[in-house]
Amino acid sequence: MKDQQQNAGNIEQFGYKQELKRALGLKDVILYGVLFMVIIAPQSIFGEIQQASGGMTPLVYIVGFVAISFTALSYLRMSNRFPIAGSVYAYVQRGINPHVGFIGGWLILLDYLFVPSLLYTMVANWGVELIPGTPWWLWILVFVIFNTVVNVRGMEMTKGVDWVMFVIEILALIAFIYLGFKYVIGGGGYGYVAPDPIYQPGKVDAHFIASACSIACLSFLGFDGMSTLAEETVHPEKNIGKGIMIALCAIVVVFVLQTYVAALILPDWQNTDLATGFFDAAEAAGGEIFRKILLVVNIIAIGVANIMNAQTATARMLYGMGRDGVIPKIFGKVHPKYKTPYVAALIVGGASLFIPLILSMSQLVRLVNFGALASFVLLNFAVFLFFFVREKKRNTFGEYVKYLICPWLGILILVYVFTGFDKMTYIVGIVWLIIGLIIGAIKSKGYKEVPEAFKNLEV
Repeated sequence: MKDQQQNAGNIEQFGYKQELKRALGLKDVILYGVLFMVIIAPQSIFGEIQQASGGMTPLVYIVGFVAISFTALSYLRMSNRFPIAGSVYAYVQRGINPHVGFIGGWLILLDYLFVPSLLYTMVANWGVELIPGTPWWLWILVFVIFNTVVNVRGMEMTKGVDWVMFVIEILALIAFIYLGFKYVIGGGGYGYVAPDPIYQPGKVDAHFIASACSIACLSFLGFDGMSTLAEETVHPEKNIGKGIMIALCAIVVVFVLQTYVAALILPDWQNTDLATGFFDAAEAAGGEIFRKILLVVNIIAIGVANIMNAQTATARMLYGMGRDGVIPKIFGKVHPKYKTPYVAALIVGGASLFIPLILSMSQLVRLVNFGALASFVLLNFAVFLFFFVREKKRNTFGEYVKYLICPWLGILILVYVFTGFDKMTYIVGIVWLIIGLIIGAIKSKGYKEVPEAFKNLEV
């Protein structure tokens, strides 16, 4: 009770009331983040990265981790200073101004709104492969209903499901690593524990590192969603930022380990199947039955843990914007019993059901990538502007590193990744941005009015 009262006071100083139920500790936040980024995520794209990297997929993930860490550090700074729901939307609001904050929130909605739909499409495709002849849409319907119900019921139910999914994914991963090493040591694949998947002399240069950034940065998307849980976490000013960094460090170890074993099993990286490379490695090490087991685990992991957490983050983002009135206020309604943003959760579930029926997977990927990276650029700039410029935190070398060097490195890396997008991604993203600018202008009466929470603030 004392913790709840203390955190409620933290919320009130930012102009809000404590409405959501605080049920999460640090370990729950970390678990949420790890599952959002998906412990077994590399399994679905291993073949593509293996060919693109010349057989050094583990190194790609290491480079990507270093690159995205600068933006993760910016999330840590802002979550420590502003422990409220809303993620990029809330942070850019306070780091730059409320109107730019709306644009930041609007941009990342491209990521948050369409990620569940993208994942449902992947799950449905795998489901039909697993059980040929089953209706594609039925897979989406079943998972949407389950995930939406759990989201409406609240974080206590969500974290219970998260723990079950965590155990399933970890057990499958341990089995793969054991069988993989046994296969290699027994003479399969490389025939020994080779260093080639980690580093190949003469092949790692500036071009490789730049390409790795553009490939792997997007694999870590999801850590940002952890910040949307601030108002449902005990001591969010400490636990959100700490949870983000711990989850990122844990996930890169898991990504590197499983792709390293897969690369050892399949040394002929030039001929690795783009779509089924990892599952081919699983079959080589454990047989056809193990391949199917991994396929089932992927369907369950993505269809439940990953999508559930993605819908949770999206609902909290819409809740933060709805209570400010920058989008219809109905998104800010809280369930009287479960203390969750149930209207936002239901709308996200409904959208996730219909969007896969009208947009292809490639179209959804474009929407997700543009929105996330554009909002990250604004977030990094907000850290620089708020701490380094406004609060003049530049008295020590450490403050120069935290508030000047790190955010600008984050911006430069993200801008480079942006240059790798295709023309259609830019067109879709810019159109979405223009729509947001128009909506923002209308809701703020020409960008003159600010949300009620920004009037008479204590901070």
